[in-house]
Formats: sequence, C-alpha cells, structure tokens
Amino acid sequence: MEPVWLRFFIALQKERPLPEGETQNRRYEIMACFLVSAAEAVVVTAVEKAEEKKEVKATGKQAKTTEKIPFSRKLKWLTWLLWGGAVLLAFEHVWHGEVVPWFPFLTAMSDPADKAEMLHEMATVGVTMAALITVIWIGICLAADAIMKRPEKQAAAKA
Repeated sequence: MEPVWLRFFIALQKERPLPEGETQNRRYEIMACFLVSAAEAVVVTAVEKAEEKKEVKATGKQAKTTEKIPFSRKLKWLTWLLWGGAVLLAFEHVWHGEVVPWFPFLTAMSDPADKAEMLHEMATVGVTMAALITVIWIGICLAADAIMKRPEKQAAAKA
C-alpha cells in the first residue's frame, strides 16, 4: 500500500492515459525536480560570493556586526536550504531508481516521450518547491531582523 503522502502527490499530478503495457509505478519514475533547486542554489551561491566580496570591500574586513545581519549571511542561509533540499531529493531519486549512475543519468532522458513529462514536472513541482523554499527563507530573514531589533526597542523603552 502506498503511503498517504504519495497518494496525495499522485493525485496532484496531471492524469494521462497509460500506454499499453505501462504500469502505474513506471509513470512516476521520471522525477527531476531536484535539478530546479540545485540550479537556484548555484545562482544564489554565486550572488552570495559576490555580495560577500562587496561587503568586505565596503568595510575593509569581514562584516561581523551585531547591529544588523549582513545580506551575504542571509544568502548563505538560502544556499544551505536549497543545497540541502537538492541533495536530499537527489538521494531520494537515486533510492527509487529515477537517477542512475550511467548516461543519461535520468531515466526519463532515455525515452523521448518521458522528456516532455519530466520537463513539465520540473516546471511545476520543481519551481513550486524552489519558490516555497525562497518564501520560507524570506520569513526567516524577517524574523531574524525583528529579533535583532528587539534589544534596540528594549533599550529605547528603558531610556
């Protein structure tokens, strides 16, 4: 019996008739959504390094201030979230046989009919997951900024 979360995920997928001889399980062996998070992580890592260099250049040393969290550190949080999610999903896809150690690495790349479905899955599920991670990161940054402003408000209230 399939777990509840898998049944929920399958229900979210766009239904299409199965070709002759194809089983229901084969249909879901084309996942590549982790590539979207990995691609975003590569871009954010590059931006983080550039921002870090800009901050070091502006201050002349490593920015270690308690007044405000540097943007490069916040970007580092996002890169950890994205890389962690991508690695975990890649492991899960390897575990289920969707990623193999021989070319073309993704099982969906071996069949032209599955390529379109894989790209659709990446565009829907992968982008949604990456966007959700980014929205959660924005919330973490807002919460961190609010926590950093707390001592200032308390000091102003005492004065």
